[in-house]
Amino acid sequence: MDYPLVSFISINYNQSAVTLDFLESVYQITYPNFEIIIIDNASPSDNPDILKEKYPKIKLIKAKNNLGFAGGNNLGIIKSSGKYLLFINNDTEVKKDFLEPMVEAFEKDDKLALASPKIIFHHSKEQRLMQYAGGTKINSITGNGTFIGYGEIDKNQYKTSYTELIHGAAVMTPMKLMQEVSVWPDIYFLYYEEIDWSENFKRKGYKLKYIAESEIYHKESLSIGKATPLRIFYMTRNRQLFARRNQKGISKLIAFIYFYLATIPKSTIKYILKAEFKLLSAFWRAVVWNILNAKKMKQTPTLVVQDESKTIINSFYNYDGELKNIIES
Repeated sequence: MDYPLVSFISINYNQSAVTLDFLESVYQITYPNFEIIIIDNASPSDNPDILKEKYPKIKLIKAKNNLGFAGGNNLGIIKSSGKYLLFINNDTEVKKDFLEPMVEAFEKDDKLALASPKIIFHHSKEQRLMQYAGGTKINSITGNGTFIGYGEIDKNQYKTSYTELIHGAAVMTPMKLMQEVSVWPDIYFLYYEEIDWSENFKRKGYKLKYIAESEIYHKESLSIGKATPLRIFYMTRNRQLFARRNQKGISKLIAFIYFYLATIPKSTIKYILKAEFKLLSAFWRAVVWNILNAKKMKQTPTLVVQDESKTIINSFYNYDGELKNIIES
């Protein structure tokens, strides 16, 4: 196999020690041709310079503002040179030979747009507890999907296959599709961005794939779903944003009826009964955000390359570092 250049793009936010573990892992892989781009998302209480000091070959890009997950990834795209882009969380560690199966899958399949590896929870490497082995289609009413294999012991029961959901912790794509289809939809800031991104590719006739022969380890815990105001705000806000951007006709109408007549009363009562008033406030701020922005924020950002310089248009951000709009109220 030839070894086309792969650009690793990873975001650091107040986690330089974690990112150092990630870099140590990557620099032990067997794939010989890659570059690493670390985007520091304006960490308020962390000095990312230590990353460059210990690993001088990396490209360390310091954003002026916190661009969120999607925005940080897009900044990485502008700075990358690879034929393939691998967006990977800084709280992961990789198996030495994980990259070859990913690249091979793309080299053999022109219709493949996005691919994710098998993801094992880092704390259970010996037990081999899975986080991801593919995913199911998003439910058009609830806006939810399911990761196949989640919480199961890995016994190689899930083989490489096309899938409906990729995993944002690690996803590869060809650079050429960033121009042809889109870069990350940075309006989301946090949560749902990889789902919306996937839908863009599927509408263009491209496919998603789970690569069982590729394996990484994610330090995220099974308890990560614990409710916080930040999580509740963005999950609620972006669930409706996703429906507005990706559904049409009767399915879109049903989704909004379900949300306003079922989800809102149920969640409101739940937070009141549990006296979780910070979560209640976050939930309702998200509801109000969607009402106020019902006809806005539908643009899909794309990459433009001219004379080897890259810019992103139709974006929520100016990637020189200044916000075009304010995300949070």
